[in-house]
Amino acid sequence: MLTVKHFTFNPVQENTYVVYNDKDACCIIDPGCYFGNERKTLQDFIEERKLIPKLLLNTHCHLDHVFGNKFIYDEYGLPLHLHENEEQVLKFAPEAGLRWNMPFENYRGELIFLKAGDIIDLDGDKLKILYTPGHSPGSVCYYCEAQKFIISGDVLFRMSIGRTDLPGGDFDTLINSIKENLFSLPDDVKVYSGHGEPTTIGFEKKHNPFLKQE
Repeated sequence: MLTVKHFTFNPVQENTYVVYNDKDACCIIDPGCYFGNERKTLQDFIEERKLIPKLLLNTHCHLDHVFGNKFIYDEYGLPLHLHENEEQVLKFAPEAGLRWNMPFENYRGELIFLKAGDIIDLDGDKLKILYTPGHSPGSVCYYCEAQKFIISGDVLFRMSIGRTDLPGGDFDTLINSIKENLFSLPDDVKVYSGHGEPTTIGFEKKHNPFLKQE
């Protein structure tokens, strides 16, 4: 059984997730830890829980979601998993950091590419890859069918959606991704977003002003 722990890091208030099971295996999704105290908070949690980091995953590679990639790689030796369409976004992230006055050292290790339908196996607990472009060209979500939750990155928020005015973004593509790949899930699936509070698929179907279905 998986447990989801979130931390809100960096000036952009990004949600970093540690997903772990009862065998103490964990994956780290979108480590946005920018400051030293944020990196320590994340590391202390892993150590205090005696977790064993197994996987480093990105939903997408905008700067606020990748600040901590190199730190996780340096500390735990985990190569980065992402969709291949995010490789260029990852390469651009340090330049974006300079524009936002948040310089950082980018991850430069091995890239392991994910595709739609792939299964991430965390010592028996499974997360399915859903390809959901629009906010970013290679955005993916991590769906746990057994426990009805999804880590959505910046695709879907409570009462909102990801912005589409950044390079590679496209509004119509994002709306289509949500309607075809997320709204096809059961209404009680819990959505852990890249920013803000959790929501559910059913709530967003009824109340999201970008997606409300009559």
